[in-house]
Amino acid sequence: MASIQSHTVLPRPKFTAPTRVLIVIAPYYRDIADGLLTGAQAALADAGVAAEVIEVPGALEVPTAIKLASRSNSYDGFVALGCVIRGETTHYDTVCNDSSRGLTLLGLDGLCIGNGILTVENHAQAAVRADPAGQNKGGGAADAALHLIALARRFRGGRS
Repeated sequence: MASIQSHTVLPRPKFTAPTRVLIVIAPYYRDIADGLLTGAQAALADAGVAAEVIEVPGALEVPTAIKLASRSNSYDGFVALGCVIRGETTHYDTVCNDSSRGLTLLGLDGLCIGNGILTVENHAQAAVRADPAGQNKGGGAADAALHLIALARRFRGGRS
């Protein structure tokens, strides 16, 4: 079980200009994905941000889907959701590292992405993190995307 430690949560940005976010979710573990999605959608709705959801087969496909969607210039930011649970092989390491690396590279290219792909040892850890009434990592990923959108707009000199 994760220890409870105090940490800082930044206030959610407020937007005056219309803001659109695409949530890309890998529902491999449907119950976990549903919790992540509920948390992300609630955070975006609370910020007055329009959201669309698409599903992809697994965590490795999330960065590619975000890159493809970014070409449309229809979204201000993205939320990546999914779960990778350690198994008996090293495939876990590949999926964790490569999905994270893909999202990081996209972010360094200027996309505003909140990474909510859980990487855990077991289903119980994932359930605690995905629960919107618990650690709410889906909501946290949405908030991260919103903070990056606000920064991008600030540095471009545009309206928030």
